[in-house]
Amino acid sequence: MKLSLMGRAFLAGTAVALALTACGGGGGGSETDTAATSGGKLEKTDITVGALPIPDVAPLQIGIQRGLFKEEGLNVKMQPVQSSVHAVPALQAGTIDVSLFNYTTAFVQEEKQPGQFKIIADSFQAAPNTFVVMVPPDSELKGLQDLKGKTVAVPGLKAVGQLLVEANLKTVGIDATRDGVKFVEMQFPVMPQALKTKQVDAAFMVEPFISASQKELGARKLADTITGPTADFPIAGWAATSDWIKKYPNTLAAFQRAMVKAQGIAAGDRKAVEQVLPTYTKIPPAVASVITLGTFPTSLNETRIQRVADIMLDLGYVKTKLTAKSVIAAPTSGT
Repeated sequence: MKLSLMGRAFLAGTAVALALTACGGGGGGSETDTAATSGGKLEKTDITVGALPIPDVAPLQIGIQRGLFKEEGLNVKMQPVQSSVHAVPALQAGTIDVSLFNYTTAFVQEEKQPGQFKIIADSFQAAPNTFVVMVPPDSELKGLQDLKGKTVAVPGLKAVGQLLVEANLKTVGIDATRDGVKFVEMQFPVMPQALKTKQVDAAFMVEPFISASQKELGARKLADTITGPTADFPIAGWAATSDWIKKYPNTLAAFQRAMVKAQGIAAGDRKAVEQVLPTYTKIPPAVASVITLGTFPTSLNETRIQRVADIMLDLGYVKTKLTAKSVIAAPTSGT
């Protein structure tokens, strides 16, 4: 599949932006005796963090640009990943240390491999019109009820995008499996072109792809997925393997301290988010100032995250009842 002009520019720009960002993340060699501003000496100072070019990552970027990680003795390098699903093997192989991880993927992995992955910090909670289903301007589809027998693009199968769509389909009496709704995995940047060429009937999108698809082909919103059972839905946090957490407890604590500060800035200052978005997502400043953003929680809340596991069980994404506590890392000293 050919990328649209915007898609090609986005991917190229993202790679450059993330590389430049990594260079400015702070100094220090890996595996040194560098001490954090609080807590014990760091077991590791260079860490690679898997990130998507979406608003969820804004606090991490704020932390890098404002030297919050550097203050903790950390040199953070951002590594692009397609989705949380694709981050799983990279975390397992150790090619990345930490990654953005949507909670849906966290629970799927918990059922498959109990205890292997843990959420170490919160990242993003959805708000209305931040996760939507888009269709071409000439589409005959008028609402979710029209998706019977249709094909919907999502960034990862059985991940948060598909979950949000299926949960809202259920509210209009549609069972995706029974009613022939087909989900296909597709990277965000190619979705606008896929809609244009009718390769898919609809696409689950986030910013900046919502705005891009509207601008490039006049796409329109079919439905907002952050409503009803998924209103204020917890989307993603930052995850690491249990083995990594055990091996680098002081490094983990330093990362968590910096993230809490960064999340707090993002939560209380929209301008701070607007300023960093164009540096790693290629969202133009004019768009960054008007797009709808979700919220940036400053702490992990079991009750809130439990909603994800409960909806997953209801939709058959997992077969057993899982608890949020099972996927959240135990508190570390010095955080």
